[in-house]
Amino acid sequence: MTVVAMGMPAVRTGRPSLDGRPDTPYLLDRFGRVARDLRVSITEKCSLRCTYCMPEEGLPAIPADELLSTDEIVRLVTLAVHELGVHEVRFTGGEPLMRRDLEQIIAGCRAALPDTPLAMTTNGVGLEHRARKLAEAGLGRINVSLDTVDRDGFHRLTRRDRLDSVLAGIQAAIAAGLTPLKVNAVLMRETLDGAADLLQWCLDAGAELRFIEEMPLDADHEWARANMITAEELLEVLGKRFTLTEAGREDPSAPAERWQVDGGPATVGIIASVTRKFCGDCDRTRLTADGRIRSCLFSDQEYDIRGALRSGATDADIAQLWRGAMWNKSAGHGIDMVGFVPPERTMGAIGG
Repeated sequence: MTVVAMGMPAVRTGRPSLDGRPDTPYLLDRFGRVARDLRVSITEKCSLRCTYCMPEEGLPAIPADELLSTDEIVRLVTLAVHELGVHEVRFTGGEPLMRRDLEQIIAGCRAALPDTPLAMTTNGVGLEHRARKLAEAGLGRINVSLDTVDRDGFHRLTRRDRLDSVLAGIQAAIAAGLTPLKVNAVLMRETLDGAADLLQWCLDAGAELRFIEEMPLDADHEWARANMITAEELLEVLGKRFTLTEAGREDPSAPAERWQVDGGPATVGIIASVTRKFCGDCDRTRLTADGRIRSCLFSDQEYDIRGALRSGATDADIAQLWRGAMWNKSAGHGIDMVGFVPPERTMGAIGG
């Protein structure tokens, strides 16, 4: 099995250049952005096979000894907060609920970082059985990926008949206090007619819905700009059923633009990653399940932090490697550029 066949870049870069970088502990890049939001992928495994993310057969397994362990994740997350200025941590996958030690990961990070917001993005399958324990371990809130509440449509899109489990998981998470709970829905042609139904379901459930423009991160490489649903098209569809009033962003680095629904206070968000890109305000840094620092969803420039960790590097050494990785972050994702090439890793292998 080659590295590329696993949905991962074939070339790993060495130690990044720090030329011209100011003497600051924070994760500053050459364009003046500072990364304060850490996304930690903890597995490549997933219980669904969403067409815009995973191949039908799933991603080939990463060998267990190549995944970051519980203790390694806790150490790196703690270092990111204490030494690099990270303010918020989100755990992703694949599907994080596929890790049996998820509660231990959360509890370890909470013990080390009692004041740091800890969140998770999940597809919700099986969440109803673990929501309470995750809250007790120290998880603060959850985002659930859900693209439609139509059972047949959900089955076709995810290749699994698990809608009931997802809906039950959302209810259980809200009951456990993992709020504000947000639902993430990828905009697709086949689900657009049901977008208003999904919004109504979220309004009734007390969840905040955020639609996301589909990005070229699918395993089957079938994404095409001409076929994607744009934010403008969605607003036109939702506007036939709801009165939407633009409310802006919660803060400049927040990816979602918000609209009040029927006068509020409920809102719906749209993350227009392609047509209204927000790269200039991006504040994210990413840690892959196999221990690579990734500065951008669309950059295959990665740095091996797991290797440094296991070779005896000090926290200071690791922090400097991380700073260098972010210092060399690109200006933007480049989707609109002539000759744009999607990254080797798919969304499932990067982490949401």
